[in-house]
Amino acid sequence: MIVASSCSSLQLRQNVVKPCRASLRPLVVRAAVRKDKPAVEPVTGPNELAKRVIGAALGTTTALSLILSPAIAASELVRLPASTDPAVFAAQRTLVEAWTIVGHSFVDPAFNGHDWEVELREHMMKAYNSGDGSAALGEIAAMLEELGDPYTRRIPPEEYAAFRVSSDGELQGVGMLIANEPVNGHLLVLAPIKGGPADRAGILPGDEVTSINGVSTEGWNGEKAARLLRGKGGTEVHVRLARRSAGIPGVPARPDPPPAEPVEYRDVSLRRERVQLSPLFFTTLPAPQLPPGTGGLMPISTDGRVRSSSGPVGYIRLTSFSSNAAAEMRDAIQELEAAGASAYILDLRNNPGGLVRSSIDIARLWLDGSPVVFNVSGREGDELQQQVVDTPGAALTHRPLAVLVNGGSASASEILSGALHDNARAVVLGDEHTYGKGRIQSVFELQDGSALFVTVARYQTPAGTEIDRIGIKPDRACSMGGAPTNTFVAGLPMVPGSSELLVESLMEDSCVMAARDVLQQQVAVVANAATVASQIPGPARGAAAAAAAAARVQAASGMRRAPALTDL
Repeated sequence: MIVASSCSSLQLRQNVVKPCRASLRPLVVRAAVRKDKPAVEPVTGPNELAKRVIGAALGTTTALSLILSPAIAASELVRLPASTDPAVFAAQRTLVEAWTIVGHSFVDPAFNGHDWEVELREHMMKAYNSGDGSAALGEIAAMLEELGDPYTRRIPPEEYAAFRVSSDGELQGVGMLIANEPVNGHLLVLAPIKGGPADRAGILPGDEVTSINGVSTEGWNGEKAARLLRGKGGTEVHVRLARRSAGIPGVPARPDPPPAEPVEYRDVSLRRERVQLSPLFFTTLPAPQLPPGTGGLMPISTDGRVRSSSGPVGYIRLTSFSSNAAAEMRDAIQELEAAGASAYILDLRNNPGGLVRSSIDIARLWLDGSPVVFNVSGREGDELQQQVVDTPGAALTHRPLAVLVNGGSASASEILSGALHDNARAVVLGDEHTYGKGRIQSVFELQDGSALFVTVARYQTPAGTEIDRIGIKPDRACSMGGAPTNTFVAGLPMVPGSSELLVESLMEDSCVMAARDVLQQQVAVVANAATVASQIPGPARGAAAAAAAAARVQAASGMRRAPALTDL
């Protein structure tokens, strides 16, 4: 998914809260739907609207009245009954809060053809008549469904906490990745996060989690266990582990099913702390050994083979666009450059997106200057505005780049792949179009701890390609044979040459191999042009150098035709 900003307030020009007569106990709301351009944008800060709504509710057990905008001060009061049930009344307050935020921020000012004030009346009455807090909260979802936008939604507090973990790139926990073993359903440790509490305690991949705080994990799924393992920093959680073999074979993220009888049980107390999750991992792949002349693009050699001295191919897989993704991408590129990478594969398959800011910052690492990353249109359908890299500079590397995508590449993944493609920096490979999510959401933290995601804008690629419901079409097709994308877990730091098993698995992935072959040809284009340029004496050398530079641009853009060397 794409998140433009994490907003916790909707600050309005005027908010007046006052109680109504106690005998009526109504919930009185001045309509907040603005037909004109919003005067105030959502910003990060204390949730003033929520504080005033809740404050009024706590200050009187009867009713509250809201005047939410001077622009509609003359409009008719909407008088609705407020439930005497505390849970229902709390849901009604949250519904009003969500309704107001959508009224000010939703990208479609026509609200999908619905009268937004009428929607408030209808769903507030249904919430009142429900007599049940859970059912009353359900009216918020029902109201938002009228907008016809699946991305505008409310998520409960526990889901919002999980979202904060994924977007912040850190959590308060024990640093242990767990999942159910596919054969018997037991909870296994996929891997301890390096340097975390579990790692320091000697917990290994394949250890079985049999109980947490004295409660058996039989029948639990990984998410239920993870909720208990997470908690306030500095507190302890007690875990019992069964180590069923001295050495666990197989890829760390997918240990083989253990023997029936355990070797030993261990009781471990782990102190929760802030754990940094890595949104990417990287390694190097050996350069292919191909005969010269393939496509006319192989570099000149004396032994009839392409020399591996061109360097390995750097492989980077990005699993999410969290707040620390750009910094880790920078570190990965720098380490791969030091390892002698001659080209790069950026794997965005099954990456659902994340923070828009992160996609812009990552594009900056691969692109020179201040290029356009995407075009955006907002609430009123204004002309497209160009979003550019706001800290221009030189790219970290100019080596050829291939981007891998699939139908699970969405949102910020589509922003980044579209930016790299349309700026002639990368060739895109995949087995199908990307997901097609061309909408940007802001996140509003509500007073009850839940969060409201609201679509506030739509975007296109720099070249004007529509993304929403269409997706990005790869330049070249590749099959998803090998399917290594499910064998690795985000949070495991990988460094060049650190995992032979990782490389072996990638070498069985046909899309990775197709990208590697394309990149090798692009490296050869540059090598051939540079070789010819160096051999041309005198005045023609300048033209040859220009042709070599053009070859580098051609290689970066994924063009297949070799430079016309006869024109040099």
